[in-house]
Amino acid sequence: MSVNKIDALQEVPQFLLTPTALHPIHSSHMSDNPSFVLRGVEDVVYEQRPIPEVSGDEVLVAVKKTGICGSDVHYLFEGRIGDFVVENPMVLGHESSGIVAKVGPKVKNVKVGDRVAMEPGATCRVCDSCKSGRYELCPDIVFAATPPYDGTLGRYYRLPADLAYPLPENVSLEDGAMMEPLAVGVHSVSNLGGLKAAQSIAIFGCGPVGLLCMAVAKALGASRIIAVDIVPARLEFAKKYAATETYLPLKPEEGESRPDYSRRNAANMKSVLGIEDRGKKSIDLVIDASGAEVSIQTAFYVVKSGGTFVQVGMGNPNVTLNLGLLMTKELNYKGSFRYGPGDYPLAISLVANGKIDLKPLVTHRFKFNDAITAFNATRKGKSEDGKGVIKVIINGPDADDE
Repeated sequence: MSVNKIDALQEVPQFLLTPTALHPIHSSHMSDNPSFVLRGVEDVVYEQRPIPEVSGDEVLVAVKKTGICGSDVHYLFEGRIGDFVVENPMVLGHESSGIVAKVGPKVKNVKVGDRVAMEPGATCRVCDSCKSGRYELCPDIVFAATPPYDGTLGRYYRLPADLAYPLPENVSLEDGAMMEPLAVGVHSVSNLGGLKAAQSIAIFGCGPVGLLCMAVAKALGASRIIAVDIVPARLEFAKKYAATETYLPLKPEEGESRPDYSRRNAANMKSVLGIEDRGKKSIDLVIDASGAEVSIQTAFYVVKSGGTFVQVGMGNPNVTLNLGLLMTKELNYKGSFRYGPGDYPLAISLVANGKIDLKPLVTHRFKFNDAITAFNATRKGKSEDGKGVIKVIINGPDADDE
């Protein structure tokens, strides 16, 4: 893997900058935009990029904190996720927060110097999906670090002003970077899942998204939050963080098919935890945050009749499903993709009001120049000192100096 230190690969034309309108930063940083660029599989470099111009309702944000997402790791080590293939150099990163450095003439909701969480998907605003309030389905969305669009792991990033959400004083920039994955949890549990207070939920997968789904469920007043994972340490953390109960799946038997295993595993889970198909002991909502076929199959048996199943984990797209259960239980089976209207504001509100604490999830922090070390730790699930990874945060270039 090749990683070069930041070099002045190109001079940024001075006409791109209006120094008096920029948030005060080190003078040596006024004319450069170092960025972490993916050129190919396991081939990344630090490279100078032009500082974007802003116009109309756009803002320029000086990026301070960026979390590493599983999608970033897939692009770096595999070059693709499903149909999204990296074909040209691309800046990585999309879970970010920062400080507004410059605003366009039509911007009214934020000003220079504001601390903001950055929603990384700019939509067309005029298609049927956007007009109907489901902008996450916009076919022309420009999403950070999704080919062919550059991401946020640089000094500056430009986005529409309405996607820059001011952070309350008691919400840190690190929390602000975590709003992106938290919004995924809000979208899955609240928006699509429709979870209400005193309802029950089971969440398969105790990675960052699964844990954040649990946090949202707890904040919304869920009566029962069951965490499911094959790693005992993850279950232990989930129980301390937000889950009320945990379940460690059975081991498959030799020669056992996945559907047969899932049926047996579900029966055991229901027996051990006292889960029923109807009534007070049933599970209103199931979230699969694992993407594992056996988790999805097991969940079909676990969710109550007439219940809701939300698929947020991405795994093998071709899995075997029990359509008999889907029909006879009249399940509401939904796919979840990113986040939509209202998800970011609710995520910020839940943190600002003390309903969700994001700090326990951030296990590792790295300087901008150590980004490749951060990616390796995320991929391996632990850092060089052996500490397990939940969420990694990378500083922006300027944050290294603060």
